[in-house]
Amino acid sequence: MREPILLPLDRAEITAELGGGTMRRTVHPSGLRVLTERMPGARSASIGFWVGVGSRDEQAERGDAPGSLGSTHFLEHLLFKGTPSRDAYSIATAFDRIGAEHNALTAKEYTCYYAKVRDEDLDIAVEVLADMVTNSVLDEGEFETERGVILEELAMAADDLADVANERFFEAVFGDRALGRPIGGSPETIRAARRDDVDRHYRDRYDPSTLVITAAGAVDHDRLVEQILEALRLSPEARWRMERDARPVRRAQPDGTTAPTAAHAADAPAVHITERPSEQINLLIGTEGFRSNDPRRFAFGIMNSVLGGGMSSRLFQEIREKRGLAYTAYSFGASYSDAGLFGMYAGTAPEKAAEVLELSRLELQRIADGGITEEERERALGQISGSSALALEDSDTRMGRLARAELGSGELFDLDTSLERFAAVTAGEIRAVATELAERPTTAVAVGDTSRARL
Repeated sequence: MREPILLPLDRAEITAELGGGTMRRTVHPSGLRVLTERMPGARSASIGFWVGVGSRDEQAERGDAPGSLGSTHFLEHLLFKGTPSRDAYSIATAFDRIGAEHNALTAKEYTCYYAKVRDEDLDIAVEVLADMVTNSVLDEGEFETERGVILEELAMAADDLADVANERFFEAVFGDRALGRPIGGSPETIRAARRDDVDRHYRDRYDPSTLVITAAGAVDHDRLVEQILEALRLSPEARWRMERDARPVRRAQPDGTTAPTAAHAADAPAVHITERPSEQINLLIGTEGFRSNDPRRFAFGIMNSVLGGGMSSRLFQEIREKRGLAYTAYSFGASYSDAGLFGMYAGTAPEKAAEVLELSRLELQRIADGGITEEERERALGQISGSSALALEDSDTRMGRLARAELGSGELFDLDTSLERFAAVTAGEIRAVATELAERPTTAVAVGDTSRARL
């Protein structure tokens, strides 16, 4: 069985073949990491400036110590608003002039600023993104403007009851841990945010050791590294913001396991209710899952596909096709460096909510008790193989794959190596994963008009 490409931090240069292209990685003395994947025949490139700082890294206010809750998402907005050499309009026009697709995202464990451009415009994207990430002025006026914008963004999400259910589910499963907090902050934390605290979060967290730059498509690695060092004003030996030592982000733990308190599946789940006027109730039920480098993640992937990964899955067939209880029913997983989450979702009428919750639990228990059939296993492998191959046609996906490997476990799987791992999973391993999930404490969330739901 082929092995993944290892990305140890003590190796300055790595070159490897990756799914028909070439992957290269350079570690600068400052801790900055640059990874590229050249895609033969491509005429465009996707580039991302990934900062290994997410919403879970924020700190609540303690005594006289200022807090930073909501700062990560605030920065995602503010870094588009100006530097000493570019105002917000100049940044916008620089991207629009070359027809770039550009945006940013905040996640639990990282923030990314990215662009997709023609190959001949990659140097412009590097220059503008580097300026944004390292030189933002965090203007006070723009800060107040973006406070209003973010509050509107949160209000928009609050009107989407599926989004509300998802946020409540994370809160219910992870409790007071940082992973349970909403990525974008809450209206309360955004209203309370102070420009000085967000600036402190920026100065303390954004440095070379937390920065990973990845690019995929029509990319010349050596030229890109030169452009990045020039844009960041880094010599081959110099450190950016020399007052701090490099502190590379590598969150994942080597044993790759989690150990929530066990409970039997027959135990009724705690149901967290959020009352909202609606025609449907958005339901989520699940438990803690597996961290990002857990060796059982391949068995989980197959189990999840069979349980709720498509229209032929057990949840979809049982809840929608056979009983007509919901339009959508599926299962999912979310993985982080030290924890994970597993859930099952359905939207249904209030009177049917209790039945849908029970059916979801029973379908997971059925796999735990009896495993899956060989036909289901083969179908799941085909679904995973096809969807993975289609996704990797896109340079954005490949660019993100590089970053998540570098910021995560330090192991980069190409498509064939990954599919070998899935194919090697046994029926016993799949059943064991389902059994472990079914025996963990279960949490349910219901958002909508629950007065008729009998939950």
